[in-house]
Amino acid sequence: MPVFDLSDLPAACPPDTPWLGLDLGEKTIGVAASDATRMIASPLELIRKTKFTADAAHLFKIMDHRKVSALIIGLPVNMDGTEGPRVQSVRAFARNLERIRPVNVAFWDERLSTSAVERFLIEDLDLNRKRRAGVIDRTAAAWILQGALDRLRPA
Repeated sequence: MPVFDLSDLPAACPPDTPWLGLDLGEKTIGVAASDATRMIASPLELIRKTKFTADAAHLFKIMDHRKVSALIIGLPVNMDGTEGPRVQSVRAFARNLERIRPVNVAFWDERLSTSAVERFLIEDLDLNRKRRAGVIDRTAAAWILQGALDRLRPA
């Protein structure tokens, strides 16, 4: 699996192809998609985890349907910058995807993404706890993807 430094990823991908952003949780995978110009990330869907092969098949189906050329996967680095068991789990997920099918991957530090999204959903959209639960992971995936897209945009 080609794991790229974020700045090297665009050269490895065909132009005018969208990317997916993933927020990997224990029970769900939040999925977001960019537009073909890679300017805007939008929440897409929530995959409820079952078995890895089924989850991967669902993800590849989304990628094929949207003609996605890369994945930006949120990396849950500890606040002090160290990598713990959750980071190892995310990296293992990416390696296991590669065993099924080659995919371009870059990781994006997702520290505080879920809390930032939750704050936005509460303060700006006034969503109650039940409504937030249905959108937080895919919105966090969009936050992760948008952060990576913004980082790549020329100043």
